[in-house]
Amino acid sequence: MKSPARMILATGCALGLLSAPTAAWSAEQPRPAATTTPKPAAKPSAKAKSVDCTKVKCIALTFDDGPGKYADKLLDTLKKHDAKATFFLEGQYVKARPAFAKRMVVEGHDIGNHSYTHPKFTETSAEKIREELQKTQDVVKQATGKYPTTIRPPYGLLDDDTRVIATEMKMPIVLWNGGSRDWATRNEKAIYDEVLKNARRDGVILMHDWVAQTVTVMPKLLTELKKRGYHVVAVSSLPGTKSLKPGEVYPAGSEKDGDLSTDSPTADQNASAESPSDGS
Repeated sequence: MKSPARMILATGCALGLLSAPTAAWSAEQPRPAATTTPKPAAKPSAKAKSVDCTKVKCIALTFDDGPGKYADKLLDTLKKHDAKATFFLEGQYVKARPAFAKRMVVEGHDIGNHSYTHPKFTETSAEKIREELQKTQDVVKQATGKYPTTIRPPYGLLDDDTRVIATEMKMPIVLWNGGSRDWATRNEKAIYDEVLKNARRDGVILMHDWVAQTVTVMPKLLTELKKRGYHVVAVSSLPGTKSLKPGEVYPAGSEKDGDLSTDSPTADQNASAESPSDGS
């Protein structure tokens, strides 16, 4: 085990990044060799609605550890409410539920990399961190036709090795500034109240699409957020995301917020932080 040079909480996702010269996220990932008859890329069925979050009140709901077994129901709700989200995917569950991951991309949501098997990066070698992230990049690309463009480390923990590898992979790191504690309470009212308590303009909220109560309460929550004037958008629509550099942490200053530990499953080592298997 190694001592982390620094531990910070990360949560929730996102979009294309960049190497230094460009201003939009556009990670250059290795691409498969071209074939003589390439298959055309699937066209999104729901183009992301243009929302200027510098002019209107926005909030980003982010979902970790998926695709969870209830992701299809969540996607139905998001589509019905014309809302976009950010999904931080685990490679092992993308492999188990590739259709859900593909649908996230087709319907205009952001996707990020949440490792392959959910290890603690602060207790993992740099070589293993790199392997976890690259393996997830590859399986997500195979399932969806696109690479994840942001990283959220498992359990919200990262150190200098994680920053260095994120920079190498040309990906920013997305944390959060509000939680739902859905993994801990598994209670619809508690989740609803916690999200609304933490809602703020340009907020990034941590949730999980494998928690049944989160998915069940989502229609009511989206209705209330809209009533309060929020546009529910993907992280890539929030102010400042287009200029993020590889290895940079978003939201700005979130890595210094010690209170975020109460949102993360690491606050309770007995709580599952992973998307439960359903035999698929």
